[in-house]
Amino acid sequence: MNTALSGSLPGSLHPTKAISFEDFRRLAIDPSLSEYERIGFPDDFRSGRDDEIFADIRYKLPALEETGRTILDIGPGCSRLPRILIDLCEENSHRLLMIDSEEMLEQLPERPFLTKVTGMFPDCPELLATLKGRTDLILCYSVLQCIMADMSVFRFLDLSLSLLAPGGRMLIGDVPNASKRRRFFASETGIRFHQAYTGTDDLPDVAFNRLGDTGAIDDAVVSAVLQRARLAGFDAYVMPQGPGLPMSNRREDILIVRP
Repeated sequence: MNTALSGSLPGSLHPTKAISFEDFRRLAIDPSLSEYERIGFPDDFRSGRDDEIFADIRYKLPALEETGRTILDIGPGCSRLPRILIDLCEENSHRLLMIDSEEMLEQLPERPFLTKVTGMFPDCPELLATLKGRTDLILCYSVLQCIMADMSVFRFLDLSLSLLAPGGRMLIGDVPNASKRRRFFASETGIRFHQAYTGTDDLPDVAFNRLGDTGAIDDAVVSAVLQRARLAGFDAYVMPQGPGLPMSNRREDILIVRP
């Protein structure tokens, strides 16, 4: 889920601020929005890109190719991407659990191996008790920035990691990093990208060594997540997105592994 909304989305949601869980509940049932706008993205950011995105996820979560795994998807939304995951889980006999608002989940298909949990993670004590130390894969894609709007990132991280089985992996994917974005737009490549996108000769507005937007994810937040996970006994890495992904020049992934 994205924090930058296009002009076609509800004007009540500020275009540069994080969207909360309650905001997404309203987006999910807005009949004027496309499936991508309902998860906070303009169509041109995501439409037609789901297969590329999922291929990158599969590379980082290789146990998806195995059989009989327990998988938790935190905040799947209602676009085509969670449907691709559902189809793969059916093919490989995985147990899949998805937690999101009722408004999002009711737009996804029902399957006997799929358990839908209504609510905001990690305010779900029964799910936490059921999956503690037993989850092979956790996917949390384009959601970290929304989590920051609602709760402590450390609380979210600690409870998520408590669910992982030995050898389990958590992918916190599609993390919008304001520091990475600044580095990109300060580069010659980024300047050309900006000018082509805007159709002008203007330079991007980039400044270093100053405080960024309050609440935005930057290098400090990413580093804190890595350090928190490592101090808790997990391996943690920052990984680039595949070059074909729509926002790979300003987003990255965090992969955490329980040894």
